[in-house]
Amino acid sequence: MPDQVLTNRALEAMVDTSDEWITDRTGIKERRLCGDTKVYEMAARAATAAMTDAGITANEIDAIIAATITPDCYTPSLSCLVQKELGADGAFCFDVNAACSGFTYALDVADSYIKAGKAKTVLIVASEAISRITDYTDRNTCVLFGDGAGAVVACASDTPGMIDCCLGASGAAGEVLRASAFAEDRCVKMNGKEVYKFAVNVNIKVINELLTRSGLAIGDVSRVVPHQANKRIISAVASKLDYDADRIFTNLEKYGNTSSASIPICLDEMNKGGLLRDGDKIILVGFGGGLTYGGALITWRR
Repeated sequence: MPDQVLTNRALEAMVDTSDEWITDRTGIKERRLCGDTKVYEMAARAATAAMTDAGITANEIDAIIAATITPDCYTPSLSCLVQKELGADGAFCFDVNAACSGFTYALDVADSYIKAGKAKTVLIVASEAISRITDYTDRNTCVLFGDGAGAVVACASDTPGMIDCCLGASGAAGEVLRASAFAEDRCVKMNGKEVYKFAVNVNIKVINELLTRSGLAIGDVSRVVPHQANKRIISAVASKLDYDADRIFTNLEKYGNTSSASIPICLDEMNKGGLLRDGDKIILVGFGGGLTYGGALITWRR
């Protein structure tokens, strides 16, 4: 995570808002800004930490899949820039753009490569500088977003952790959450009410589909790790599923919405905090611009 902190109190001096208004409607208290740090630099740091935790070296990586909507450049891709930083010269590289669903999409792709025998070790990295496409005069969006990066290493194993993935999209509704590729219209624009309805519905849809296909009940799931968009969305999903809200991990009060990076950032905090036990069934679920959505049911392995 970047070092620079942007608090709700600081936003009060920038736009017509208040700490109370932001906290009540989003659950966010502060977020991080990357400043002059490059997206690929955040990505490489997260990747290095993940590799260290996984006990692998750069020459063991067969593929690098990067998720981002805020790359430093169109080409070279973020994944290629990360490859250069790591010295992972034997890896093939590509990026995915599914906005805030990007990590779950990348995880599903990695799972498919591994199960097809085309890769044994895949580095997935999600890195975002959403502050660079945020309009700090728009109080409906500028309070939401922050910058950051997260990464995981997915490896072939005799004790598999991946149970199932579920992906989807609703391109016809894409205009409710968009950011143009052109500089004059690059900032995020959002119809908050429509995004809220979409998010609640697809989170529930994905979780129920994963449970049905696996033959599990919601009570069998140790943790749900949602994309960190808005506390109200997360609370509504927990209520409709009758799932203990204390078992849904959140850190958006510290980081805000970091787009595709939010779920791996959560996993890292949970892992370091001792919140994950070997054999735990965990659901990762996200939604984002596109509109896209996706989830994964995993067994945590140590």
